[in-house]
Amino acid sequence: MGIVEAAHNVRVIGREGERGTIVLAHGFGTDQSVWKHLVPHLVEDYRVVLFDNMGAGTTNPDYFDFDRYATLEGYALDLLAILEELRIGPCILVGHSVSAVIGAIASISRPDLFTKIVMLSASPRYLNEADYFGGFEQEDLDQLFDAMRSNFKAWVSGFAPLAVGGDMDSVAVQEFSRTLFNIRPDIALSVAQTIFQSDLRSILGYVSVPCHILQSSKDLAVPVVVSEYLHQNLGGESIVEVMSSEGHLPQLSSPDIVIPVLLRHIRYDIAV
Repeated sequence: MGIVEAAHNVRVIGREGERGTIVLAHGFGTDQSVWKHLVPHLVEDYRVVLFDNMGAGTTNPDYFDFDRYATLEGYALDLLAILEELRIGPCILVGHSVSAVIGAIASISRPDLFTKIVMLSASPRYLNEADYFGGFEQEDLDQLFDAMRSNFKAWVSGFAPLAVGGDMDSVAVQEFSRTLFNIRPDIALSVAQTIFQSDLRSILGYVSVPCHILQSSKDLAVPVVVSEYLHQNLGGESIVEVMSSEGHLPQLSSPDIVIPVLLRHIRYDIAV
C-alpha cells in the first residue's frame, strides 16, 4: 500500500467487471462508513474505492495541514493523488456534500478521470448573496463556529439531529454523532470554516463531466433551489432529482428511499 492510500485508509473492494470503478467520497463530519447501506449493492458489479478525507476522525491528525486544507483545492489534489496511486482510469465518482464539489474541482484539471459525478446534497456556496440563496447568513455561520469553539461536544449533540433530520435516538443521528465526535475539535472547526465560507460558483462553468444532482426535499444545509442553481450553471450535461427524503445525510437516514435512486443514477447515464 502506498503512502497516499495508507494516509486516507483507502479500501478497494468488489470486482472489476464490465461496469468499471466507483469511487465513494464522504462529506464533512463523516468517514467512509457513511456508505454502508450503498456498498453491498455495488460490489457484485463494480470495483469500489472507499477512502477517508484528511481530517476525518479515522485519519492521523498529524497529517492534517491547516494551510493545505484552508481551501477545497487541497482535497481535490488528494483525490487526484488517490486515483493516480491506484492507477484508476475513468471512474464514476459519488460525492456527498463537500466531496461533490471537490470532485468537480478535480474534474476540471482531469476530466479524463471521470465518466460522471453523482452529487448528493451538494452546494457551491452556503452563504446568501443578493442574487443567490445558499441558506445561511454570515451571522448564522459565526454563531456555528463560536459554538464549535466554546463546547465542541455540546455543539455535536445539537448539530447532529439538525443535520440528519431526526431525534437523538435515531440510529442515523447516533452514527453521525459518533463520526463527528471522532474528529479533533480544532480540525473540525477548520474544515467547517473552509467548507461554509467557500464559494465555488465561478468554477461551475468549467466542469465538463456529466453531473447527476441528487437532493433531499428538506435539507438544513442545502436549500432545494441550490440543486437547480447547479443544474443551470454546470458546464456539462446535468440532471436533477429531488428525493422525498429529509436531511443532509439521506444515504444514512433514509436508505430505503435514497439507495435505489443512487443506484439508478450510477447505472444509467443522462439521456440526451
